[in-house]
Amino acid sequence: QVKLVESGGGSVQAGGSLRLSCAASGLTVSRRCMGWFRQAPGKERERVAVILVGSGSIYYADSVKGRFTISLDNAVNTLYLQMNTLKSEDTAMYYCAASTMLYVRACPSRPGDYVWGQGTQVTVSS
Repeated sequence: QVKLVESGGGSVQAGGSLRLSCAASGLTVSRRCMGWFRQAPGKERERVAVILVGSGSIYYADSVKGRFTISLDNAVNTLYLQMNTLKSEDTAMYYCAASTMLYVRACPSRPGDYVWGQGTQVTVSS
């Protein structure tokens, strides 16, 4: 059974940093798309950063490029999202995601192609 457990969310002032962690179990991460999505109140869930494990391919949403960094520690099956220079518009529930299928070239963008953790709240005050 796939289990994704997020941690590291919280409240921070604009310009600050947070690091999210996601402990993954019950799945093989090689060739799997692992990433972070977020959902703000009244908005659709959006893709933030996704890595295709084993390929070096990484996707970042334009809104977070240069500020967020996704990484994976294979030894402990833990996914991270380092978030720097946070803005109020980054406020959202952040979800760790793992693709339901394995991929070779590119990761899917649809939320329906992923399984989710329970989410961790990030609140950025201006």
